[in-house]
Parts: sequence; C-alpha cells; structure tokens
Amino acid sequence: MPKVGLFIPCYVDQLYPQVGLSTLRVLRGLGLDIEFPEEQTCCGQPMANSGCGEDARPLAEKFLRIFARYDHVVAPSGSCVSMVRNHYEQWLAGKPGFEHLRDNTFELCEYLVDVAKVTRVDGDFARKVGLHMSCHGLRELRMASSSERMVAPFNKVKVLLEQLRGIQLVDLKRPDECCGFGGTFAVAEEAVSCLMGQDRIRDHEQAGAEVIAGFDMSCLMHLEGLLTRDKKPMQVLHVAQILEHARLS
Repeated sequence: MPKVGLFIPCYVDQLYPQVGLSTLRVLRGLGLDIEFPEEQTCCGQPMANSGCGEDARPLAEKFLRIFARYDHVVAPSGSCVSMVRNHYEQWLAGKPGFEHLRDNTFELCEYLVDVAKVTRVDGDFARKVGLHMSCHGLRELRMASSSERMVAPFNKVKVLLEQLRGIQLVDLKRPDECCGFGGTFAVAEEAVSCLMGQDRIRDHEQAGAEVIAGFDMSCLMHLEGLLTRDKKPMQVLHVAQILEHARLS
C-alpha cells in the first residue's frame, strides 16, 4: 500500500481546517496509509506570484525535504499542487527526489480518479450545485477540458460528484471562467477582482445553484466573501466536504 503524505495548504490550515479534516476522512475511507507531516508550511506560491522568487525558494526546498519520502502527496488544492508540479523546477531541478515528488503530487479529485481509480461514489447530496473549476486545476493540471481547447469534453470532479444521489449539477454559461481571486491579484487589483467574482456568482445564480462547489478554498473564499457582503444565501463548499460522507470504492 502506498504511503501518502497529506499536504494541507496554509490558508486551509488557518481559515478552513474543516476542509483539511474532510480531505483526511475521504482518503482514510479508501483505506490508504496517510500521514500529516506537522512541519509543513506554505508552498511559497504567494511569494512566487509576487515576483519574489528567492523568498519562495526556501519553502520549495523545505517541501522537498518533508514530502520526498512519500509515494504520493495529496492536497485539497489545485493551485498549490500546480505550484509543486509546474513551478518548483526553477529551484529544485536536479535535486535528489524532486522528479519523484513532482510526478507524484496530486490534487484530491485527480488523485481519486487517476490514482486511486475510484469508480463508485455512494452517498446523498440533494442540492443544486454549480461547479467552479479554478484556473490552476483547469489549465495547469488539466482536471477538465476547457473551452479554448479542441478536445473531447471531460471533467474529473464532475465524474465524482454526479454519482451522488439527489445532486443536481447546474449548467453555467461560462463554466471555465476565472473567479477573479488570483492570490495577490485580489489585493493589487481589488476592484477588478471583486467585479470578476460578482460575475461568477451571477452565473451560478442564474443557473439556479444553491451551492458553489470547488477544489480550491482560495477561490471559494473570494466568492464566499462577496456572497456574505451582499447577504446572499448561496453556500460554498469544497468537494472534500461534499464527498466526506459518501462511500468511495
């Protein structure tokens, strides 16, 4: 049985610990051997996105020291997984264990579909759900087809959620559009970021969604903030929270 290192992004650890616990329970439900290395910290993405690459380097090196010993690394975040898989090369190329780490770090849903080979999700979730496909997961991890590519439609998150009894996945007009968060973009370009988020919420509203589901709490945090400010009843949930009570096999 592979040994799995659970990577919980810093903002999940600090602001949404329930998502980290849901991820752990989903993985344990599959009978996997899971460890949570307590010395883990941020993956370095905020610094890298801000152009402070040398500040991100020590965090990439620390990530390698902590997680290189695992067969697989799983995180409830497409954004942070993309950081490891697509952007650590600049600091860690040629270092022992890096290629194994890069090739075996997975976002939760892609791990369930591609590695754990989950084909059955047995559970209930009788809500109308709009699926927010975050940019990093969509365009850097290729967790689903996107409108600018001429490929057959697929969606690894939808494959899991659509098996739940009672769930209604609503159709969005622009299913692969950015929420406007973009990490430090939300700080540097606050007004544009908010308008983009409100636009995404409007699309979900018009589709009749009661819940916005996603695999990156950073995007969902941005949308949740706008929903709260505008006193709108729509709920945001990480996919791990929806799958937590289902049986996966």
